[in-house]
This record gives sequence, structure tokens and C-alpha cells, in this order.
Amino acid sequence: MRPPSSQFGADITNAENSDPNNMHPMMVCTRLAGRAIIRVVGRCNDAKENNNLDLSECQLMQVPDAVYHLMRHTELKGCNLSSNVITKIPPKFAVKFSLITELNLSNNQMSKLPDELADLTELEKLDISHNSFTSLPHVAYKTPKLTTLNAHHNFITEVDIERLKECPSLQDVDLQENPLTRKCTEALQNVTVFRIAVTVRPLQDWEDLTI
Repeated sequence: MRPPSSQFGADITNAENSDPNNMHPMMVCTRLAGRAIIRVVGRCNDAKENNNLDLSECQLMQVPDAVYHLMRHTELKGCNLSSNVITKIPPKFAVKFSLITELNLSNNQMSKLPDELADLTELEKLDISHNSFTSLPHVAYKTPKLTTLNAHHNFITEVDIERLKECPSLQDVDLQENPLTRKCTEALQNVTVFRIAVTVRPLQDWEDLTI
């Protein structure tokens, strides 16, 4: 009798070599889903070796529960969830991955983060660029070791500047390509405690009081 593992490998080979044009749409979707699962499991196995979980470009709508299970004995230092279609991060993320120092959530569809992420006491770098945030999340103000915050290209109009200046470790904040009000932009430009990058838009005629 052929070993089960050999049959499994043959099934994968047959699936990989089959012609998508001759497949039912449901079979195509199933095959794509299967590939995505294999990719996620493979990257989880890689993370067990290098302590950095890279789940970028995995077509994820959320962090699968299986990922938390696969990573339960691994002390992750970095987590990359960029370029997916994730809309939210669950509060348990901070409990399961409590030791991460870098978190990349860029290029997703998020508009908020759970307050529990502020419990990531080792987090130093947070990237929430290219999302749908209208304000900086609580984690940006409260995470004790956060040094670098990238909020480039969102929909942020106002920032609590006084609260931001009280952050104990911040060194670099990127707020470029956000529709910040002119008053907020000018106030941010005057902050000298750490570096803040903003996009300065041209003065509109209706804003120019000298006209």
C-alpha cells in the first residue's frame, strides 16, 4: 500500500498541474484557498526558526485562530500582516504575541485598533500606513517603548498633539498624506520633542486672509 504522505503529495501535484480553464469555479476557489492555507502554515513554520512571523500578501481578512495555535510555543519578535484585507485585530492578539517589537499592519482596511494593543510593552515600531484611520489609535499614545509610528496615507484630520508629546519614547512619526487641518499641520511642524513628517498642502484662496 502506498504511504498516505505519498498520496497526499500526488494530490497536490495533480492540483498544481490541472488546467484552471477546465475546472469548476468552486474547485478553483477551493484550490486557491488550499494554497493560501499552505502558505500561512509554511510561514508559521519559518517563524518558529527566526521568531518573525511574515503573513504579508496572504489574502487574509483576519488573523486565523490556527496561527495563534501554531505560534503558541514561539516568542515572536516581529509580525508582518501587511498587504492583506484585514479590517480588525482582535484584543487577544496582544496576549498571544505580547513580546513583539515590530508590528506591520500597512496596506489593509483597518480604521481602528483594540486598546489592548497598548499592552504590547516591548513594541518599538508600528506601521499602520495605507489604511482607513481617521484618528491615531490609542496604542499610538500609550505603548511605553514605541519609538517609530508610521501612519502615512490614512484619513486623519486631527491629532491630540499635547498627548502625543507626552509619549515617553517616540522619536519618529510619519503623518504624511493625511487630510490634516491646516491648524493641526502647523502645530505639528512646531513640535521639537521628536521628528514629525507631515504633508504641507498649498494655501487655498479662501484660506488666504491677505487677499
